[in-house]
Amino acid sequence: MGVGVAVGLSGFAFGVTAAGAGVSLAQTCALSLFVFTGASQFALVGALAAGGGPLTAAAGAFFLSSRNAFYGLRLSGLLRLRGSARLAAAHWVIDETSAVALAQRGQHAVRLGFTVTGATLFVLWNLTTLIGALGAGALGDTDTWGLDAAGPAAFLALLAPMLRTGQERATAAAAVVLGLGLLPLLPAGVPVLAAALAAPLVLLAHGRALPRRRAAREAERTASEETR
Repeated sequence: MGVGVAVGLSGFAFGVTAAGAGVSLAQTCALSLFVFTGASQFALVGALAAGGGPLTAAAGAFFLSSRNAFYGLRLSGLLRLRGSARLAAAHWVIDETSAVALAQRGQHAVRLGFTVTGATLFVLWNLTTLIGALGAGALGDTDTWGLDAAGPAAFLALLAPMLRTGQERATAAAAVVLGLGLLPLLPAGVPVLAAALAAPLVLLAHGRALPRRRAAREAERTASEETR
């Protein structure tokens, strides 16, 4: 519940940001209700606010939300839901519910963590989205409040602890360089798609370096044996 409440309240920032980007009240609420994955929602309205086209904005949002499919693969075997319950649960497979569920031990605890987090977050996120969109006009120029930074900040806070290996950190760093470097060159929403190239580039570099590392370790092992 703590995770659901803490993150759910940031729906207010999304509502305000969407209204400031010119998205209607109905469209804003529909995004939270049917998309329900904060980073993708912020990416979409952010691209629209920067002058990007609807298709480009939607593509960036879709790309970001594709990570939820991988969460689903992991959670499917843990939750073991069937039928309509499985279909309903798929809509709640996001960063927060996955993190809480995967931290539990035992099927009952996994289901409880997933369900409570999902229900709390879904209700609060949609409620605060509505409040934010309705109250955006009273805030004046929403850009001066910097609320559009709430989404990326929350996403980075979730991502940072997952970067445990050098390869993962290198991928994140390369994505930042690509995203920021291409920002002035490409239309809004496209740099985030191009940043995805960081993953295959790092994997390619790692694959080429692997034989050299193995050869170096083998040489060290041989030298150590000869010394003995």
